[in-house]
Amino acid sequence: MRVFLTGATGFIGSRIVPELLAAGHQVLGLTRSDAGARSLVTAGAEPHRGDLEDLDSLRDGAAKSDAVIHTAFDHDFSNFVANCEKDKRVIEALGGALAGSDRLLIITSGVGMGSGEHGEPAKEDVFNTEHRNPRILSELTGLAMAEKGVKVSVVRLPQVHDVVKQGLITPLVAQTRAKGVSAYLGEGRNRWSAAHVLDVAKLYRLALDKQEAGVRYNAVAEEGIAMREIAEVIGAGLNVPVVSLSQEEAADHFGWLSMFAGLDMPASSEWTRAHLGWQPTGPGLIADLERMDYSQAAAA
Repeated sequence: MRVFLTGATGFIGSRIVPELLAAGHQVLGLTRSDAGARSLVTAGAEPHRGDLEDLDSLRDGAAKSDAVIHTAFDHDFSNFVANCEKDKRVIEALGGALAGSDRLLIITSGVGMGSGEHGEPAKEDVFNTEHRNPRILSELTGLAMAEKGVKVSVVRLPQVHDVVKQGLITPLVAQTRAKGVSAYLGEGRNRWSAAHVLDVAKLYRLALDKQEAGVRYNAVAEEGIAMREIAEVIGAGLNVPVVSLSQEEAADHFGWLSMFAGLDMPASSEWTRAHLGWQPTGPGLIADLERMDYSQAAAA
């Protein structure tokens, strides 16, 4: 089938492209630049010019395709709430082009939206509509589109990583370098789930092939890595001290990251693995952080 992929030149999307092509699909990839268009052509995909602000280009791409995978997101977390509102508008535009058809729209969210109680791992059959993360708008909008006749499924992401990028940990590394200490809150027992980017790309392809609406998939390879362990490996990589901070010290040290730094975000993918036959095989988060070239990270 012909798949319209937003974020096609991004960290995850650029790995989804070869997954889809190898499975026999055609890819129409959203790009806003000449360089992005060239990279898509080189990869074997067809470029579609536009961006997240150009809703007409998004509607056009969706209308030309048999399915849509939406991975693009503005990752300026200093403007996080506004960017979540932008994602709402994007999902509405893509969904509007697919309404009333049998064409699947796969949207992207975070594993925290399935958080349970008492430290239990987030699960696919849970949707915490009271979650304070503004990214909840993505799933709420997906539900609204489903009520309008759009075939929607959701891929929920943890910290997606390789040896260059690691989700929220990438800005954490930059912040650690600037502050000269690697910090965690309290005892550092709060956990973040994770998955290697190539495993995540495969999951999107499996979700597309499944063609099932109304389901949520957790792209989780590791259920939860303690923040103290993450801080320790970053501290070793940057050769800086590792320290524990109080809740009162968090805002000054972590800045905008303070909204995430103390969250306990373990997540299970037991149902996803069984339902899709997904078996992650990539390196773990700590292994990638240990292998990362911190001199290159400092230059980035």
